[in-house]
Amino acid sequence: MDIQLKRGLLDICVLAAIKDEDSYGYKIIKDMKPYIEMSESTLYTILKRLELSGLLTVRTSEHGGRLRKYYHITSAGLDRIEEFKGEWREVMSIYRFVTKEDSENA
Repeated sequence: MDIQLKRGLLDICVLAAIKDEDSYGYKIIKDMKPYIEMSESTLYTILKRLELSGLLTVRTSEHGGRLRKYYHITSAGLDRIEEFKGEWREVMSIYRFVTKEDSENA
């Protein structure tokens, strides 16, 4: 898979994981696990990129005597998810066109 496409898809997955409630790294990985495997190092790289892009914010809170970073999606992050949905409809239309011969020959 094209690296830029995969990067964009992973960004959207992370945004979707925190769309309904603030979350932290381990929980994000756990919530995504039924759909996609992601290492902690990959996740934290994505989280930093999304923060720098203004798609999420970070707050630190104490939990069990340790500091934990909680991630919150911004309105720009929510807008990005909606943009992705529109883009994905176009991608699926292209996919149907490309695979049309396959289904006709099946």
